[in-house]
Amino acid sequence: MTTTRCLAALLAATLFLSCTARPDRPLPRGKTTPAQDEAFASYLQEVKERKEELHSIMILQHGKVLKEEHFAPDTAHFMMSVSKTFTATAVGFAINEGLLHLDDKITDLFPDEVPEGASDTLRRVTIRHLLTMNCGHAKDPTNAVWSGKVTDWVRHFLAWPQPYEPGTCYCYNSLGTYMLSAAVQKVTGQKINDYLEPRLWKPLGIAKPHWEESPQGINCGGWGLYLRTEDMARMGLCLLQGGRFAGKQVIPAEWVSQMSARQVDSAPAGLTSIEVEERGYDKTTNDWLQGYGYQMWRCLHGAFRADGAAGQYILVLPEQDAVIVTTARIDNMPEELYLIWKHLLPAL
Repeated sequence: MTTTRCLAALLAATLFLSCTARPDRPLPRGKTTPAQDEAFASYLQEVKERKEELHSIMILQHGKVLKEEHFAPDTAHFMMSVSKTFTATAVGFAINEGLLHLDDKITDLFPDEVPEGASDTLRRVTIRHLLTMNCGHAKDPTNAVWSGKVTDWVRHFLAWPQPYEPGTCYCYNSLGTYMLSAAVQKVTGQKINDYLEPRLWKPLGIAKPHWEESPQGINCGGWGLYLRTEDMARMGLCLLQGGRFAGKQVIPAEWVSQMSARQVDSAPAGLTSIEVEERGYDKTTNDWLQGYGYQMWRCLHGAFRADGAAGQYILVLPEQDAVIVTTARIDNMPEELYLIWKHLLPAL
């Protein structure tokens, strides 16, 4: 290699390193206004009064951390359904690389697991249906997996009853997200945690996390990822910036747009979109009825989010150029969001 080529290679490596965040390099910190300090204090006071078990919160605006508080050890937290957004990101990478397509049939990907005499309805389920929780189920089949009653998770999913035509009824479905993880592993030959390491973890400056697996050695997809609060914030910032982070396009911009857009009607976990219509829920005030993208929820106030049981949120607020991240042990997640909208949103 000539001296010129050596210098060019060294320069390219230096530029790559300078644009790649490091796990030991914290996000930049900014300064708050007196009004923001007052709003944050009021928020924490009401959290205390309502006896909410908040573990951590981080607020970012214009790319900088304005506020950060930890009420539990600042270690990697077990993620519930926040994990789903990362699984959808892996799907986006596989699609961008031509390894997977939105209209791929799930039965074509797992022909050996398809039950004998499978219905045409099952054979019409696509990657798109899994991403939008619209695979035709009326109930989430995941409980049998969590209880240990079944060991072959793919076969269990494919055998679950489908009373609805795919694409016609929203039903929150964690095992459906597992199927997305299995699909990516099938076409890439890698667990999604490994697949994401050069594509997401390293570019965002996140040390490769732990992600729980099924008995078949497939990352759970819909849950089981372990992240620190700042790791969640890095992902939120990347989504806010249309997939860019540290000056680099990390996630394809079009995929971020699709993930965060309203793709289908949504419903709180445990209900279908059909049941929501039948019960006449008020869609103007409920954050769970604003629509669902690809493993992400739309919110009130023009926001969108990744969320997980017990109060885990990555809230992305494009109109305020802000991200709010929480970890908690709070059963009343709507109340948790209400306090954020009441106190923190106006200050941003």
